[in-house]
Amino acid sequence: MRLAREGAEQREQELERCDLCGEPIPADHRHLLDLSSRELMCACRACKLLFERPAAGGAGAHYRLVPDRRLELEGFVMDDVAWARLRIPVEMAFFFWSSEAERVQAYYPGPMGATESLLELGAWEDLVRDNPILDTLEPDVEALLVNRARGARRYFVVPIEDCYRLAGLIRTRWRGLTGGEEVWKEIERFFEEVA
Repeated sequence: MRLAREGAEQREQELERCDLCGEPIPADHRHLLDLSSRELMCACRACKLLFERPAAGGAGAHYRLVPDRRLELEGFVMDDVAWARLRIPVEMAFFFWSSEAERVQAYYPGPMGATESLLELGAWEDLVRDNPILDTLEPDVEALLVNRARGARRYFVVPIEDCYRLAGLIRTRWRGLTGGEEVWKEIERFFEEVA
């Protein structure tokens, strides 16, 4: 009995914990976004349920539940001219509405992490006009993720945590000037998982 109890206690200590209430949580769990720090927080089922309602936290809500919607956007309208108008210096980026900045922000992942790009807002408005699905993005927690690297033309609606995961993958695995084949295989695998 003692060994079984000790084994159960050890397994519970090894579990991740909810960042709000401290309860143990399984590996597959949802996240909250702290709007002021832009940090993701692990959430147990009870805390997730608390923040599922749009009014959770009142008018000045500090946390938002990160959705789990992932869509590959077939037929997305963006040619090379539209991409150039967005002023993204690389071929991969993500875009989301920031409540704190009160505008759409664009970031591109790279060896130094996620870097903000100065977005041409008129170009973004044209993109939304041509792709009405962009009007459905949940502020702060959902993003348009664009992959045009190495000839790809793939567009996704993803939870913001996927964008952070991609930025972390590139930052930790990038080697040399071009990244190396290993990181490009990981990037390809990432996009296949998202799809």
